[in-house]
Amino acid sequence: MKKYFILLFSISISLSIFCQDRITGRNFATRSEVIAKNGMIATSQPLCTQVGIDVLKKGGNAIDAAIACNACLGLMEPTGCGVGGDIFAIVWDAKTQKLYGLNGSGRSPKSLTRAWFVENNYEKIPSHGALPISVPGTVKGWFDLHDRFGKMPMKSILQPAIQYAREGFPVSELIAYYMGRSGPFLSKYPNFADTYMPSGKMPAKGEIFKNPYLANTYEEIAKGGSDAFYKGKIAKTIAEHVQKEGGFLSEEDLASHTSEWVEPVSTNYRGYDVWELPPNGQGIAALQILNILEAFDLKKYGFDSPEYVHLFTEAKKLAFEDRAKYYADPAFNKIPVSKLISKEYAKKRRALIDENRAARRYDPGNLEHGETIYLTTADKDGNMVSFIQSNFRGMGSGITPPKLGFVLQDRGELFTLEEGHFNVYEPGKRPFHTIIPAFITKDGKPWVSFGLMGGAMQPQGHAQMVINLIDFGMNLQEAGDAPRISHGGSSQPTGEQMSDGGWLSLESGFDYETIRGLMDKRHRIRYSKGIYGGYQAIMWDEKNGVYYGASESRKDGQASGY
Repeated sequence: MKKYFILLFSISISLSIFCQDRITGRNFATRSEVIAKNGMIATSQPLCTQVGIDVLKKGGNAIDAAIACNACLGLMEPTGCGVGGDIFAIVWDAKTQKLYGLNGSGRSPKSLTRAWFVENNYEKIPSHGALPISVPGTVKGWFDLHDRFGKMPMKSILQPAIQYAREGFPVSELIAYYMGRSGPFLSKYPNFADTYMPSGKMPAKGEIFKNPYLANTYEEIAKGGSDAFYKGKIAKTIAEHVQKEGGFLSEEDLASHTSEWVEPVSTNYRGYDVWELPPNGQGIAALQILNILEAFDLKKYGFDSPEYVHLFTEAKKLAFEDRAKYYADPAFNKIPVSKLISKEYAKKRRALIDENRAARRYDPGNLEHGETIYLTTADKDGNMVSFIQSNFRGMGSGITPPKLGFVLQDRGELFTLEEGHFNVYEPGKRPFHTIIPAFITKDGKPWVSFGLMGGAMQPQGHAQMVINLIDFGMNLQEAGDAPRISHGGSSQPTGEQMSDGGWLSLESGFDYETIRGLMDKRHRIRYSKGIYGGYQAIMWDEKNGVYYGASESRKDGQASGY
């Protein structure tokens, strides 16, 4: 125990040693916000951000830029995303002055059942290989977004990514680190090394990496649209390889895939409307957390206070018990979304919080009836896009169709095999999803488009960003750079419940006095490295007619405008 206290104390002291003073703003901010009039792009890879800026300068809009950036990220940050994964987006359309939501997640193979897993003695769905693969929804999502809101031809939108894939690009620091961690494990799967390890190893920081297979795939998509991916030779290659590796995904599964336009849902938090997409994603957990916390004077407690961190953690525990029980594909279940995000329900859940002691366990409410990328774009006409895309588990399942240049996702792992559970495995069903875009409006006008990565951290992070901006008055960059709270060990989508209170992880930057105060409230605290990153955001300043952009320092990203 003595060593444990020394570790926590040293973490606190180290921040005070290495944190640099700033002339303006808070010391934990890594840089000032980017401010520009005509457009703004924020992604987790600077070269991709510049591609988005180029699209805007050539007459494309925010939707075109978002697709172009995502295509580049699928090439340059394959540790988080790619056309083998899924997509979700919230679009602010300046013409109609309205938000639109796109659920671009894929479904499980129609020929695979829960009974098959049970008969073959599976207690859970594997994390890698062919069995957790679901239909990749990204490419269809691109074209659905483009058909409704796009302006520039798709050939022009995809051309920068095609050029970078052929000519190569220097791999950036954090992406090189994650690629290096993935290679030794995933190289056992056929075609993975051929695609990502042409020299026998994963590329190091600064090395030029090319992916000619992905360039060919992008060119086929640019010429033939989404049908080029979901029908014909690409679909045939995908299906044949998955089945060869023991999976069930078929050409018919791919050909029948559709995205879904959904109505974003919101709660009002201190006069601001915070918007998320409904399940099968986990976005409404952020709304539940905010509803519970709204009754507390967080501003009075202050950002770096044991009272705030304690209340936040308890609100998260409550929301995540409901997340484990209710969040699933609404096509297969009646999800009580309106009740879950209601103020009345939040009041009942709030009453369970002891302000002086951490709970070891909460039960779900009784109601009637890993690695990701996030980007955001905005254009001169006022359109804004909140956009998130992922493979799951970094580079995905490991299953790499021959000569296509990407890995297939393993989202199906998030199904449970528990009979009767909302999220139980069923054919043609979308799994519980962790990736979520977010948006904030004020008085019916756009204010902030934002998001971050990190599995179960995402709704926790969303709520913290809102609180940082609104309660603690941070600017857009400070809100993302501020040290974060992450609670884990509570209920998972599989239905497993928390019984020991879980672990509260605090990023370096919280004072030791705060840590000691939380220990007094019986929180179990640990330091965890590398689970908090990926925030990007754009804010619209209507008074001055300018955008603010932010990209945090935990990843390789950049916000840029013109």
